[in-house]
Amino acid sequence: MSEKKLKITQVRSVIGSTKKQKATIKALGLGRPNYHVDKEDNPCLRGQIRVVQHLVKVEEQ
Repeated sequence: MSEKKLKITQVRSVIGSTKKQKATIKALGLGRPNYHVDKEDNPCLRGQIRVVQHLVKVEEQ
């Protein structure tokens, strides 16, 4: 019943990133370096993380 949660922290700025990467960061609920969000782990979220893997740090909780 308990789903895994992921703590997603933005570690780099989106300056110089593509429009797709900027949109993905916004969709994840991030916006500035050192912001973090806690999200339920699912395949859709993993795909979003893969697009911006060089901008974020992911930790399992």
